[in-house]
Amino acid sequence: MAGRRLAVRLAGLGLAVAVVALLPRLISEYRAFQLTYVGIYFIAILGLNILTGYSGQISLGHGAFMALGAYTTAVLTFHAGWRDLWTIPVAGLVAGAAGFLFGFPALRFSGVYLALATFAVAVATPSVLKRFPGLTGGSGGLVLDLPVAPFGLPLSPSDWLYYLTWAIALVLLTAAWLLLRGRVGRAFRAIRSSEVAAVSSGVNLAAYKTFAFGVSAAYAGVAGSLLAIAIAFVNPDTFPVSLSILILTGAVVGGLGALVGVAIGALFIEFLPIYAADVSNQAPAVIYGVVLIAVMFLLPTGAAGLLRRLLFPVTRRL
Repeated sequence: MAGRRLAVRLAGLGLAVAVVALLPRLISEYRAFQLTYVGIYFIAILGLNILTGYSGQISLGHGAFMALGAYTTAVLTFHAGWRDLWTIPVAGLVAGAAGFLFGFPALRFSGVYLALATFAVAVATPSVLKRFPGLTGGSGGLVLDLPVAPFGLPLSPSDWLYYLTWAIALVLLTAAWLLLRGRVGRAFRAIRSSEVAAVSSGVNLAAYKTFAFGVSAAYAGVAGSLLAIAIAFVNPDTFPVSLSILILTGAVVGGLGALVGVAIGALFIEFLPIYAADVSNQAPAVIYGVVLIAVMFLLPTGAAGLLRRLLFPVTRRL
């Protein structure tokens, strides 16, 4: 039975990969660029879900880790002449290290206090970036070259970026799935359920909570790096406080503590503001808010909960 359920999941993943691979040939270049943004949000939400959904630590500051990843890519390409592709893993490592280090003082906080601490980081980040104009370009930021497909691949910049983003998203999704289905995932869920019970079961609270912060921040750093490459420009205003809230919104809509709804959360935060503006230019934020409240009211467990209810009759028969 378990083997059949795994086969169903793998078949669903294979179908999703095939659709993603074929989409650029079926849609306009502009829509493909929008879906590249969806892929970037997918990676950021996936990382936040590891932290908040699985280990139970609330973060309102993941936009800051995205900024760190983006500026790592920008500085290495602009000042050091690196190729943008090779800066992506470095951006993830830098942001991951920062998240891991932030996890130590964050051990003193939990719940709303941790959320406020991470929110303070997001608020301070744009001002800090402006303080080092020689490195970050200050308020004016840094202009980067458009991405070019390597090895002579016959792909336009937008197609190359689309496939690169979603290939990285697939790799990181697989890594998250392997991580969360093993001992680390069990420790995260134990911490989320009860820290006291987790400690009594032998879980090293400090190690796993800081590790969760590091992994989550690394995902955000990769997303920020891809964002910098996509728009070929970074400045402090690229990473407002609202970006952190947007990522958390996507995680909640997709479903905390589940990987299956991450893509839906990413689609939600990318396209709902656009469609809300199409409906009403005067009050797009109002429409966005009403739809968001309705989704949270009707789907308290997010899109992942809805998918489970829809697919449960199928998987139960297997």
